[in-house]
Amino acid sequence: MTERVRLAWPNVGKEELRGVEEVLEDGMLTMGPRVAAFESELARVCETWHAVAVSSGTAALHVALLALDIGPGDQVLVPAYTFPATANVVALCGAHPRLVDVDPTTMNLDLEQVERTVRQRTRAVLGVHLFGRPLAWERLREIVPEPIPLLEDAAGALGARRQGRPCGSLGEAGCLSFHPRKIVTTGEGGAIVTNDETIAFGARRLRHHGINPGGAFDIERAGFNYRLSDVLCAIGIPQVRRLEELLQERERLAKAYDERLEGVEKPSADEGDRHGWQAYVIQLDRRDDALAALREAGIEAQIGTYALNLLGAYRDQGTFPGAERSYRRALALPFHSRLTEDDLDRVAKIVRRFA
Repeated sequence: MTERVRLAWPNVGKEELRGVEEVLEDGMLTMGPRVAAFESELARVCETWHAVAVSSGTAALHVALLALDIGPGDQVLVPAYTFPATANVVALCGAHPRLVDVDPTTMNLDLEQVERTVRQRTRAVLGVHLFGRPLAWERLREIVPEPIPLLEDAAGALGARRQGRPCGSLGEAGCLSFHPRKIVTTGEGGAIVTNDETIAFGARRLRHHGINPGGAFDIERAGFNYRLSDVLCAIGIPQVRRLEELLQERERLAKAYDERLEGVEKPSADEGDRHGWQAYVIQLDRRDDALAALREAGIEAQIGTYALNLLGAYRDQGTFPGAERSYRRALALPFHSRLTEDDLDRVAKIVRRFA
């Protein structure tokens, strides 16, 4: 029987295991020194003053918005094509997630549509570097009036750079995810990175029940238990230290796919940018046929992500042609360091039948 090809496989090993063993031996399982060490490594690679570790990428987005006092009556612009968490967190703040269409080629925000959509009620724009492809951030800043904060959903963009600057450091705050399909993983986890001390303070308070960090016990604002344990941070520390190695490995795999998939619409980044390669997502007119054929051959594959306006919670916002086209055509191929040349050949042979 032909061996199954997995969609994702975290690149973890002895260093991560040793880190977990050390945590279990010293008994500091949460709110201990590994959290601070992990945050320090994240701030270093993102070139920000602050990093605040939390329990998931969704939690990072949620507390970042709340730290900016986003709430009822506010409108936050989000891409119509993204993982639903990007819009869900806005709704969880009591605000209105206003969908904006995407460019069907880049699958990132259509900036002309942003310019048409931004209104007086707009209190923030949540831009996504989808699948690790940097969004044209300086152009977004030109379009959006200066008082309106720009937040980065950089869940898949740790290591990516926009014109030399790390994704996560471009807006008022950047939000990261460490899900197993991300380049750096802790199993589950996330972080807010920022140069804004007020946002960092707010995030630290909100992640720990609203308790003021570093002072006398008080809760001035209700918070959550969004903490990230030392066990998971011990996995993340060596991962972040190996970020460049992990990214180079994904760049090698992306190049290998590029060579095998001539003529297929493939992921890319603008000149001068560095792609974060959270996933290798192609576009095919016969996407569903290709997906079925891959799965039948024992190869795991997945759609890219979701057109939010096709989901019940956001169906009242109208049609978004770019998002819907991306939703119908995007296909995520197996993408991890355990893929062999034979695996890549098997994937490419099937994909080319539908190109």
